[in-house]
Amino acid sequence: MRTRDDIDAWLTDMDGVLVHENRALPGARDLIDHWETTHTPYLVLTNNSIFTARDLAARLHHSGLPVPEERIWTSALATADFLATQKPGGSAYVVGQAGIITALHEAGFTMTEKDPDFVVIGETRQYSFEAITTAVRLVDDGARFIATNPDATGPSADGILPATGAISALVTKATGREPYVVGKPNPMMFRSALNTIGAHSETTGMIGDRMDTDIVAGMEAGLHTVLVMTGISSADTLAAYPFRPDEILQGVGELVPRDPETTVFEQPRSDV
Repeated sequence: MRTRDDIDAWLTDMDGVLVHENRALPGARDLIDHWETTHTPYLVLTNNSIFTARDLAARLHHSGLPVPEERIWTSALATADFLATQKPGGSAYVVGQAGIITALHEAGFTMTEKDPDFVVIGETRQYSFEAITTAVRLVDDGARFIATNPDATGPSADGILPATGAISALVTKATGREPYVVGKPNPMMFRSALNTIGAHSETTGMIGDRMDTDIVAGMEAGLHTVLVMTGISSADTLAAYPFRPDEILQGVGELVPRDPETTVFEQPRSDV
């Protein structure tokens, strides 16, 4: 039976695992430092498709986590990677911001409103009726319909905001066409991440705070799954699911190896 000792590469969610409201969570810096010092392959995953990897690396640095740009994997990057395998050098009409547009450009795609191969719905804070109408008409005319992630809402200081899943649902309602969704919980995002760092599912772990995205997708991708209780999950939410992660920890700090000469007591793990 696989244990943590068998794991030599890691994928980890960002919000609720490493950071909360732009503040590093306890143990996150120690874990990143450990991975960097030991040259452990890892990627920080996020369904957010607004920002580029460079933007997110700057955000993490500001939070006190020195994560290099190349160690970040977004749903935008996963979407661009997937579409490049579907139609190399293709074209797309995009409803989204810099994250997905930059990723598609770098994958060799052309952005166009004229008979695109794909319509891609990403996350943006600038949704417009005109852009959504164009997306509806292009999908109705036969463009392949893609969404970067399924998240229906996103957070803001004033409350929830409509996100990618909500706008995709609008296009679906108007056209009768369902999108192919690349981001979590689609294991496709994890497989592309594994390919990026040259890792294998049998020896890779996934750390997350959500049972319905991080853990189920990690499980379906064949990864060792670790749920941390620093995000949205609790004992009550855990009880609602018929599956369980391989490990349940109070925070990512418990994944940092301790020096046996200086550790008197083993840090307790949650047995929720």
